[in-house]
Formats: sequence, C-alpha cells, structure tokens
Amino acid sequence: MSEVVTLERQGAVAVVRVNNPPVNALGVAVRSGLQNSFNAAEADPEVKAIVLVCDGNTFIAGADIKEFGKPPQSPSLPEVVNEIEAGSKPSIAVIHGTALGGGLEVALSCHYRIARKDAKVGLPEVKLGLLPGAGGTQRLPRVVGVEKALDMIVSGNPIAATEAEQLGVVDELFEGDLLAAGLAFAEKLIAEGKGPRRTGERTDKLEGVDNAALVAAKRAEIEKKTPGLFSPQRCVSAVEASFTLPLAEGLKRERELFAECLVSPQRAALVHAFFTERQASKVDGLPADTPVRDIKSAAVIGGGTMGVGIAMCFANAGIPVKILEISEAARDAAIQRARDTYGMSVKRGSLTEAALEKRMALVSGITDYADLADVDVVVEAVFEDMGVKQKVFEALDAHCKPGAILASNTSSLDLNQIARFTKRPEDVVGLHFFSPANVMRLLEVVRGEQTSNEVLATAMAIGKKLKKVAVPVGVCDGFVGNRMIFQYGRESEFLLEEGATPEQVDAALRKFGMAMGPFAMRDLSGLDIGLAIRTRQRQTLPAEYKLPTILDKMAEAGMLGQKTGKGFYVYEKGSRTPLPNPELPAILEAASKEQGVERRTLSDEYIIERTMYALINEGAKILEEGIAQRASDIDVIYINGYGFPAHQGGPMFYADAIGLDRVYARICEFHEQLGAWWKPAPLLEKLAKEGRKFADL
Repeated sequence: MSEVVTLERQGAVAVVRVNNPPVNALGVAVRSGLQNSFNAAEADPEVKAIVLVCDGNTFIAGADIKEFGKPPQSPSLPEVVNEIEAGSKPSIAVIHGTALGGGLEVALSCHYRIARKDAKVGLPEVKLGLLPGAGGTQRLPRVVGVEKALDMIVSGNPIAATEAEQLGVVDELFEGDLLAAGLAFAEKLIAEGKGPRRTGERTDKLEGVDNAALVAAKRAEIEKKTPGLFSPQRCVSAVEASFTLPLAEGLKRERELFAECLVSPQRAALVHAFFTERQASKVDGLPADTPVRDIKSAAVIGGGTMGVGIAMCFANAGIPVKILEISEAARDAAIQRARDTYGMSVKRGSLTEAALEKRMALVSGITDYADLADVDVVVEAVFEDMGVKQKVFEALDAHCKPGAILASNTSSLDLNQIARFTKRPEDVVGLHFFSPANVMRLLEVVRGEQTSNEVLATAMAIGKKLKKVAVPVGVCDGFVGNRMIFQYGRESEFLLEEGATPEQVDAALRKFGMAMGPFAMRDLSGLDIGLAIRTRQRQTLPAEYKLPTILDKMAEAGMLGQKTGKGFYVYEKGSRTPLPNPELPAILEAASKEQGVERRTLSDEYIIERTMYALINEGAKILEEGIAQRASDIDVIYINGYGFPAHQGGPMFYADAIGLDRVYARICEFHEQLGAWWKPAPLLEKLAKEGRKFADL
C-alpha cells in the first residue's frame, strides 16, 4: 500500500488517511493509495463505514502539478472516484482547508461530506483551460442544481463552507479535530442504519427547473464576457450532459470534452500563465538565506487615488499604515477616500461593516515627516516629477529610522537617480503598484544599482504579504510594463493616423482578448498622463523616431478622457460607457494630413500585428538588456498588469506560439515600411535564425 495513503480501523470505522505534503495533491501514489485503501475497507467484513481524512493544512487541493504534461498513469482519477462511489459501505469525506478540482471530485464521490467551518470547495479547472474531468460536471449539478453548478464550474471560483452547507455540497459543518468529527459522523450513520447515498444516483436537484434555459443563458453570458475562450463553453456542454444523459453516458461525454480542452492551444497558454506566476517570485542571484526585514508598520507619501490604494493594501494585510499629506484638509480627504472605497465593497457585499472598521483602524493620517520616525517601510506616491521626488526622498532620508525601506512608486523615472537623493541608496527600492492599487495584482519590484539583497528580498516578501504578484525588474525608462506599453500605445495612435478608428482598434484588441482596448484605456487613465510622458521623451529621442501628434491635438481641444467627459470617446455625465466622439474624425483627418499619410482601410489582423509585434520586439530588447530576468516574467507582468489575455499566454509566449521566424520576418517588413521604431531586436533576430524560442532562454 502507498506510503502517502494509509488505512487503519477504529472499531467499525475504516480511516483512510492521506499524507502527501504540502497540499495532498492527487499524484499517482495518492490515487493508487486511495483505490487500494477503499478496496481493502470494502473487503473487510468488520468495517461498517469509511472516513477519508487528510493530514496537514488542507484536504486534497487538486491535481499534482508535477504530472502536468506527462503521460497519464493508472489508475486515473475517474477510475478511482467511480470505485469510491460504487462502494457498498457509507463513506465520509472530512474536508478542511481547500477541496479543489480533483479534491472536490473525490469528496463528491464519497457518500457524505462534512467540512470544517473555515474550509473552501471549488472546481477551478477552467482557469487552466480545462474542465473537471473526474465527474465534477456530472455530480455537482446533482448536488447543487444546474444553475449553481454552472456558476461554480464556469467561473472556477471556490465557495466557503457555510455556502457549501446551504447548497448541500456538505452535510454538516464542524470545528475542532478532523478525525473526531469524522468518526462521530460515521458512528451516527451506523447507529441510524444509513447506507451509501451515491451522488451519481441523485436526480432531485435536476428536476422541476428549465435547465435548458439556464444553459442557454450561460452560453450567452460567456460569449458576451469572454468571447473566444475555449473551455468555458465546453464546461457548459458538460454540465448540460448531466441532465440530458444517464450518468454513465454523461461521464463519457465529460471525458470527450475534457480531451478537447486538453489539446487546445489555450490550455497550454493558461498552464504557462499558472506556472510562470509562481516562477516570477524567484530572483536570480539572490541567495535563499538572504535575511528579510520585519515589516510591522508602513507609510505612504501622497493621499491621492494611488497613494490611498497603496495604503489600503497594507491595511488589508493587517499592517498599520500612515498617509502623509501636505495639509490637514488633504490628509482628512485621503482618509475619507479610503473609507469611501471600502464602503463601496460593503455595498457590493464583498466586505462587512466590521471588516471596514477593522481596516480603517489601521489607517491614520499625518502632515509631518517627523511622524515617520518609527515606520519600517515608506512608499512615495507623489506626482511623477523628479523635482518633487527629490524633495520627498531628502525628507525621508532625514526623518526615517536606519533600516527603514524607502520605496518609490514611480512608473517610469530613474530609480537610481532617486536613490542618490538619500545617503542610503542601498535601502531604496521601487514598488510600482498598478492602478487601482487595492485591486490590481501586479507589483513591479524595481532593483536599483545599489539596492541591497536584503532590501530586495524584503520587497518581494512585502509583495507576497500584500497578496500581489511581485516581479523583479531592472531600471530603465518605464521598467518593463510601461516601457512596452509605450510601443503598443504609439502604434495604436499611428493606426489612427493611417485610417483606423478608435472603435475598430479597441474592438479588434478586445476580440484578441485584451481586457480593454488602448483608447478606452487612455481615456480611463487620462490623456494628459500619456502626453506628459511623451513630451518628456521627445526631448531625447533622435529625429528619426517620430511620434504621433493625436494626443497633442486632443489635449489642445481639452479632450483628456473620462475626467473631462470627452477623449477618444465621449461619456455622458455619471457614465463610463464610451460613445463615439463626433469631433474626433476631423482631428484624425488633420493628423493624417500633417503626417502626409493617406488614410486607408486596415484589417483587424493588421491591427493585431502592429500592436502585438511592437510589444514583442520591445520585450526582446528588455530581455537582452537584463531588465527582465526571463521571458515568462514579461508574460506575468502583462497578464496581471495590462489585461493581456491569459489564454494567449502573454506577449512572449504568444510570439513563441506564432513562431519567432514569422514574427521576425514581419517586423523586418515593418522596419522597411515604417522606419526606425521597428528595427528588429538583436535577440529576436538571433533566436529566429537559430530556430529557437524565448522559452529556450
């Protein structure tokens, strides 16, 4: 019998125990152990009930990621769960921590389920481009009904134990010892003479409801929200089989749809995104035993939208945080902004009033740098101007204690120059949050030329504490994300000069999978921000690097985006819905004429190439310069910070999928037709000619 699964008998109850740290993943040893243990318990005449319990911090948390991409080994999970469900003795799954994916499918194959009150259950396979392939799409609808099963399986989001009990996923909640709770439930079943209650035989939750209408509505919702995604629609088809086919045929249909997902290019991209997010936290050349400073208090300089968002990140993590502003009025406004933002979460039901008050108790406002004397980390989030940054960091250097981490939230300025405004450049690091900081997961951790290993390690640990996806990057104009998005935005504007409209470009890129089109995004952030960066860059750009003039013309006309109600689109008062801007065509015509460009019809395919290949070419330069450690880090940054579709894997994965030889050849054409901006990155040229990929680096 497998060492990771053991069987013991306590009276008339067989206890099957899984111990496969860290998360009791369903590798082949666990699957074999479960099969052998349940079969042995079934064959033992003294056993009247079976309890499945897991050691460690969690129930079975899902598949074993070490087996991803490898040939399947017997027994398969469908075989195991079908045998568990077919057992003649009542089985009880004792859930704690998380029961996710295959873990929940194992639990559903048991005849009864109990859960500790803090547990969570879910079927997240869709997030890896798959669907539950071991009966989850057939058994969950039989327990919770088709509507809730569709919600859980298509979203992939887990639910709390309390909701699981209300829905009938679990029969009872408990606190305290796992085994004691399991044994008590089993002994109660034995005393009451209750036998197996096979999930696959239940039909009550499938009856009396227009399930076909629920399926049709979910299909329409998916098409509207995530057009082009492969696995969500297959999830719906699998759930549909739960009420249109007998169980055996439904399980067969589930496996067919699972196999379709398995060979989808989107699955490979989503698995890439999953693994690379984990890898991004590993810093090359940083010793594993590097000390990490204890962060018990924080401060943020600047109480604007970004500063308050950053302060909320610390409060959400249970870290007391001070917001420094220049006046009492500005300080009070910042505190109110935090309260109002939390209040919106309360209205949505995602936060309780008690949690709001608990977090606000951690947020305080100050107006004097002297009040920063005891903080462990301070994040500067003031206006993006080097003169303003200088004053802030000189003040921080004078007032913060030795060992305090001095961080800048700059999105593009030279961190090395900022560090030189202090007498302790080794304590200076970039913590580039993305707006809104309390929502966006990405955190670029910028390592200056003098940032110490200890400060870098601590900055990465802060990112983890704040539940961010922290990615280390080097110093250059815009770091990784904004340096690349400049190329993307520039080409988008050139496309307008050449004949496209904002509606066409945005629609083409949304169809590709981007969360927002570039012009809707420009309007949201404010055209003045992009124009300020462009104005600064014009001062040093060689003459052959021409820039579009559309932003200048729109700013002159007072069109700054949503903040003025008019930008690339117009916005009715109180609305964020973009509507066509009737004044824009004349501006585009003027820009085209000024640039000597004859407007023409552009295809969506051409729009995708111009924008995506600009990202890829700049990404290759960033890799060659060592600004990013690895190509996959760029993918993580773009998926988590810029709305790049995870099912495309990120810009560098997307390039590998197309073929670097093809990408390079097209960029060479653009270089010849469009000029200096399109000079191919030497690394891209090298890899293309060698028949290699970014993934090979």
